[in-house]
Amino acid sequence: MRRPSIYTDRRAGLEIKMTPMIDVVFLLLVFFVWTASFQVIEHILPSSLSSASGNQVADLEREPSPEEDFDPIVVRVTWLNGQPTWKFNDLPIESLEQLRDKMQLLANIRSDAAVILHPDQEVPLGHVIDVFDIARGAGFDKVQFAASEPI
Repeated sequence: MRRPSIYTDRRAGLEIKMTPMIDVVFLLLVFFVWTASFQVIEHILPSSLSSASGNQVADLEREPSPEEDFDPIVVRVTWLNGQPTWKFNDLPIESLEQLRDKMQLLANIRSDAAVILHPDQEVPLGHVIDVFDIARGAGFDKVQFAASEPI
């Protein structure tokens, strides 16, 4: 006859209580929801507002320097009567040499300005590459192409 073991009775009656575990998980969930911040922190967002606070008088008399007040350069290349025409910031340009002179003049002022090439679909690729080469030769690093249709 075998002697009864103390472990055999425990195995038969072993049961895991899930209610306390669910309560702990629920309390952790409530804790994390209450302590979470759902607002966007404002100092991360870019803005053009001044960081100075108080009631200071704005300096409206000062005009920005040419380096500060510089829009992107837009070169529009269109195809008219079988030949290319160019517009430099909506001003007509007669030849590539005149375009090269204007680009060089602006590159001397600010070479890190963006140059945007906006060719029409009818313009052959060689004429667009000529304008691209002029912009890069003048010293502009950021030469971009405008998309006329969504990509």
